Amino acid sequence: MNIAALPASSPDPGASAPATFTALSAAERLARPGLRSVLALQVLRTVLRLGFAATAAMAAGRLVMGETVDPWLVAGMIALLAAACVAGFAAERLQASAENAVSTRLRALAGERLGKMPARQLQSLSTGALIVSMQRHPESIAALVVGHRAATTMMAVGPLLAAIALCFVSWQAALLVICLTPVMILFFALVGNAIRRRADAQERAFGRLAGQFADRVRTLPTILANHATASEEAKLGRRLEGYAGETIGLLRIAFANAGIIDFFASLSIAILAIFLGLGHLKLATIPGFSNLELWQSLFILMIAPEYFAPFRGFSEQYHAKAEGLAAAAALDLLLDAAPVTAGALPVLDRLCLTLPAHGLVAIVGPSGSGKSTLLRRLAGLEPGAMPTPATRPLAAEEIAWVSTDAYVPEGTLSEAISWNGGALDRSRLENAARAIGLLDDALLPGGLDARLDKGGANLSGGQRLRIAIARAQLSGRTVLADEPTAKLDRATAEAVRRMLIGISGARLVVVATHDRDLAAAADLVVDLTRDDAVEVAA
Repeated sequence: MNIAALPASSPDPGASAPATFTALSAAERLARPGLRSVLALQVLRTVLRLGFAATAAMAAGRLVMGETVDPWLVAGMIALLAAACVAGFAAERLQASAENAVSTRLRALAGERLGKMPARQLQSLSTGALIVSMQRHPESIAALVVGHRAATTMMAVGPLLAAIALCFVSWQAALLVICLTPVMILFFALVGNAIRRRADAQERAFGRLAGQFADRVRTLPTILANHATASEEAKLGRRLEGYAGETIGLLRIAFANAGIIDFFASLSIAILAIFLGLGHLKLATIPGFSNLELWQSLFILMIAPEYFAPFRGFSEQYHAKAEGLAAAAALDLLLDAAPVTAGALPVLDRLCLTLPAHGLVAIVGPSGSGKSTLLRRLAGLEPGAMPTPATRPLAAEEIAWVSTDAYVPEGTLSEAISWNGGALDRSRLENAARAIGLLDDALLPGGLDARLDKGGANLSGGQRLRIAIARAQLSGRTVLADEPTAKLDRATAEAVRRMLIGISGARLVVVATHDRDLAAAADLVVDLTRDDAVEVAA
């Protein structure tokens, strides 16, 4: 083994920072094909409903006036109504399908982004925020780029088509309903900021709730062992009440918004009805409202709701805009955060260390000196200057990683220990599990058949670490262990030391540790205490 002072390695000129991740832009690109189809069906539905209103008004007018109603008129009215219903149903189904496709693809893109993150940056992410972003945010963004965008477009197209239809009967009636449009647009602008603030507050409250819940699930065995379920339940209850309060506040504004739209729509229809009634009763002569046939007046009253229907649909989707923008901002913040670095570690950058083919190597030093960083570099999880083994560079498939966050699959204890290790004899599994104290654990009843939840949710950090050590012992690979005896009781820590020392007799075992006893048993010690040199002791 040797040690020398070398200049820090220069960055790879071919390496580049990952492109900026913008969830909203990505979702908009994904939504374009589906959005066009949704808009086409919604426009078709509007045209068919206008046609139905015209034929229904003509049929009702003739019926009231005692005139003959042609069969073709009734047949056309029924056909237009049925076609409008089918188009509406197809539009709703297609919108739901488009939103689902966008959210699924956006979640896949976010997953790819996470897969390209450096290990240190990925570990720095909040578990709760990550769960929320991957499960909840894509749906909110999809609702924004599909449902809300469609409602926004129809708020322009729908009233325009209705106004054109009104002009065929009375341009004055069309002008009257158009004059009320700026009032509703102004109202949308006024409530928009309030809804956005509420949506941001709701997003923050949900993120805090999810973060705390994920943390408590992870530490559930510890909570149960310390009889702290009541206090933790109270804390989660307060978080839940906070989230519920923000959600109710957002819904109040959304319902008030819809109520105001209905008020203006009802007011305009009432004004139209009064003007038309005065004209039919010859009580007033109002241009555009007098001397109209009955079917024409009925047509105006039936078209007016169609003019305001897109505004009502937009008001129902208005909160989706605020939620979608808040979700996009949260997802961007999570996936496009600045890379987390360990800071300046000149000791590691100058380190030239040849590791032996087998034996126990202990990396020691105070917190922040670079022990875990060096271990991650050995595993290829983090870029930077890296010691080289005597035989050949470490390959990912030849490394057994040991830490409290080691992967644990859902299934039995035996399946967790043998994961990624091929077919193993049950007696070997029992010996490895017994040597590390897993078969004597009261919280893992059933021995090798003990059931483990998905991701090892029912395990403590110590149990997860011991499973990783048993797996490493059986794997035949080089072992990299990050603080393998931290937060363990004396007996368990001693069992971990014995197994690591036993493994090092045939293979290379590198540990980053504060454990003096483990460091004392090492064949080689890499001391990162000093900034200007690295001392290696036999």
